Amino acid sequence: MIKIADIIKYEGDNKTFIWKHPVEDFNTTSQLIVHESQEAILFLNGQALDLFGAGRHTLETQNIPIIRNVLSLPTGGVTPFHCEVYFINKTEQLAIRWGTDSKVQYIDPTYGFPLSIGASGEMSLRVEESRKLLVKVVGTENFLSQAGLTAIFRAFLMTRVKTYIAQTIKAQAINIFEIDEHLTEFSEKLHARLLPDFEDYGVVLERFFVTTIVKPDGDRQYEKFKELHFRQYADVAAAKIKQNVGIIEQETQKQRMILIVRSPPMRVF
Repeated sequence: MIKIADIIKYEGDNKTFIWKHPVEDFNTTSQLIVHESQEAILFLNGQALDLFGAGRHTLETQNIPIIRNVLSLPTGGVTPFHCEVYFINKTEQLAIRWGTDSKVQYIDPTYGFPLSIGASGEMSLRVEESRKLLVKVVGTENFLSQAGLTAIFRAFLMTRVKTYIAQTIKAQAINIFEIDEHLTEFSEKLHARLLPDFEDYGVVLERFFVTTIVKPDGDRQYEKFKELHFRQYADVAAAKIKQNVGIIEQETQKQRMILIVRSPPMRVF
């Protein structure tokens, strides 16, 4: 027996971008309920048809002109029809984590030392064009979660991040111990570079952050390199302190000489 849905509404969670209603048979009296920050699209034979915004919609023939033409539905009365209903969540979804799937290989520009680093951070995404996203991914899953959407974007995300970081470190001669000072710059530049890739799927990359550069801590060569760097840093700091102390002592001695010269001679009675 065919199950015909009278009420069609979203039953997914807040971390889902696309959710397909499990029932695919409806009447022209069925009620479609679309919540705020959602859109619903009727889908048939690989084609995205009518789109509905927030509100309660009765699937009357006058409300579904495209699917009526495709299925040649008569006007008036109760008419059953078959199609798929997808709900698209258009809220901005925050704190979606990302991380490089392999290390970035580069030569430290200051010391000429070969290093392998990774990167990770967070981003937020929002669906801008429901139809475009649905057409790009429909047919693979009944729903599209944060993890699923991130997996789709992983290839170009990893390529952009790793290429940019390696090129920037080389071009600006950033050594491994100064790299955390550039996280804001990395975040802003990568955000701008990634925008077109996400827009191609109808998705807006609202925010993108590089929060961590993963250094090769524990690697024997890196640890020796780090020890050498901080030893040199400590030597330089000690030399500056000694130099400053010397300058202070010289100034003090000058002041003493000035006081001696300016002091009146002692009178003898």
